[in-house]
Amino acid sequence: MPKLEKSSSGRSPFGDFLAVVLLLAILGGLGWLWWQSKHPKKKSAPKITATAKPKPVITSPITVKPTPLVVLPPPAVPVVRSNPVVVVLPVPRTNPPVVVPVKSAAEFPRPVRDVFEAQVALADWGISAGSIDGAIGSQTRAALAAFQRLHGLPVTSALDAATRAVLTLDNPPITTYLITTNDLLRLQPIGKTWLAKSQQSALDYETILELVAEKFHAHPLQIQKLNPGVNWANVLAGTALKVPAAAYPEAPERAALVVIHLSDKFLEAFDAETNLLLHCPCSIAARVEKRPVGELHVAVVAPDPNYTFDPAVFPESAEAQAIGHKIILPPGPNNPVGVAWVGLDKPGYGIHGTPGPEQVGRTESHGCFRLANWNAAYFIKLAWTGLPVQVVP
Repeated sequence: MPKLEKSSSGRSPFGDFLAVVLLLAILGGLGWLWWQSKHPKKKSAPKITATAKPKPVITSPITVKPTPLVVLPPPAVPVVRSNPVVVVLPVPRTNPPVVVPVKSAAEFPRPVRDVFEAQVALADWGISAGSIDGAIGSQTRAALAAFQRLHGLPVTSALDAATRAVLTLDNPPITTYLITTNDLLRLQPIGKTWLAKSQQSALDYETILELVAEKFHAHPLQIQKLNPGVNWANVLAGTALKVPAAAYPEAPERAALVVIHLSDKFLEAFDAETNLLLHCPCSIAARVEKRPVGELHVAVVAPDPNYTFDPAVFPESAEAQAIGHKIILPPGPNNPVGVAWVGLDKPGYGIHGTPGPEQVGRTESHGCFRLANWNAAYFIKLAWTGLPVQVVP
């Protein structure tokens, strides 16, 4: 290694070099400190990676300047919603609200759908199909034919499309009837003999089933069918029963003509313009010689009549022959002539009601023309003394 020589001052050149370097370092450090004091270094924000979300630090409440509310004018045309409208009924707060749908349109009037409804609707026209039973039979066919003639339809005696289009229901075909105390007070057993019947205060209904069936022009079996859960042996006041909504229109002042058809077993009444007022089944005399053909006239009109029992009219009855004299039976629906008697100007002949409406038109009489009690009660409103009655074969 070469040997360093000393300078003339006694110091080596290397020592002088180190002194200069040290002095420069000191000056540089002092300069750096002066620069830092004049230009402080800013701290950089921490980097956020996908694996760690920073926790927000709220140092003070944030005040948001509200945006002015813009109120739009209502639309010129109301908006029609496609959803069904409902009405919320007010209820106590402890219960949930009850929502009742509002019907969009009334169901009635509408065409009849079956024979039962047709039988009910025909009553609105004063046309009886006999006891309403929901079955198509000869009396219902005759009633449909009468309706078809009245409206100028093809007479098919069937519930066809053309008839359905005209025969409509204005109200539901079934309604509710509440049994009253007066209904129950009317009930009484009916004596089994002529003599026993003559000793009663009235010949009224025996059962609620009988009363309700006649009141609503129905067969008792139809009433039972509509009310399968009813104990008919113990019906109390206030019991609600479903019944046919059959009712005749208000009767006009009087009829102008009555026609009885023997072969078809029905009666019809017309006004002076030949408009049909009443069509109903009719029983006729069992013996042909007892069936008068031609023109008769009404001689007497008696609502709720009593009945004079004459043994001579019932020669086949051993009981009648044993009584041997006339007796009087009190009024009532179970009276032999029912609730109405319209006497004719041929002795012994008349148009009247009957205690067995289901048998009208199916059984025969001793000579009179028998109607169901509801038809007899309506007919008596049309009849008057002198009213012509045409009996045709």
